[in-house]
Amino acid sequence: MPFEPKNAKVAIRVIHTNDIFQVDYNPEEYTINQDNNFATQNIPGLSGPLVQFVSGNQRTLEMELLFDTWDTPSLTKADVRDKTRRVTRLMEIDPTLHAPPQLEVSWGSMEFCCVLTRATQRFIMFTPEGVPVRARLNVTFSEVIDAVQEAKRIKRETADFTKIHTVTDGDSLSGIAGQQYENPRFWRAIAIANAIADPRDIVAGQRLVIPALPYTDPDTGEVVGQ
Repeated sequence: MPFEPKNAKVAIRVIHTNDIFQVDYNPEEYTINQDNNFATQNIPGLSGPLVQFVSGNQRTLEMELLFDTWDTPSLTKADVRDKTRRVTRLMEIDPTLHAPPQLEVSWGSMEFCCVLTRATQRFIMFTPEGVPVRARLNVTFSEVIDAVQEAKRIKRETADFTKIHTVTDGDSLSGIAGQQYENPRFWRAIAIANAIADPRDIVAGQRLVIPALPYTDPDTGEVVGQ
C-alpha cells in the first residue's frame, strides 16, 4: 500500500461539481483488481492455441468504509443513514449528466478516476428505538479512462519516449530519473516498473524500463510523477 501522509483521509470528489467529502474513518485496506481479455484460436498441428491480446478490462477499486454516529454529543443519536447516503447517492443519475457522476477517489498518493458501481450497506448497531447508528459500507469503484489522454500516453511511450536504459557503473535510480525525467525524485516510477525493492540493487549492464509519467502502480494505485 502506498505511503499515507499523517492524518490523510480518503476523499471522494464529484468531478463535474468539484464537491468533495472525506470519510470519518479510513479503511483498513483497499483492493485494486485488473485483468485482460485474450482471444484464442486453434491451429491444426500446434500443441496449443494461438493467444492474442484483445483489450484490458476495467480496473476496480474495492474498500470497506465504516460510519458511526453513536458518539454524537446529543442524547438523541443521529441516524447513520444520513452519512452512508452521501456515498450511495453517487450511484443515482445526475440530471445534468443523464448518468451517475464521475468521481475521483484519493488517499495519499493513490488517485482513482471512476464511477461507483456497487455499494452494500450493513447496519451493525442500533438505538433501543431501532435507529441504525453504525454501518459498514462495501463499495466498488470502476475506473473511467479518458480515451484522448490514453491515446496521448500510448503515443508518447511508443514514439517520443526512451523506454529502455542500460545501467552503467556509477548509475543510481535517482540519477537515471534526473536524466530521463529531469527530476531525481521520480526514481520510484522506475523502481516500481522494474520490480526493484531496494533502489541500490542495480548493476552495470542491467536494462531498465523507463515508464512514461505520470506512472500508476498497477498493484496499489500509487501515482508517481504528477
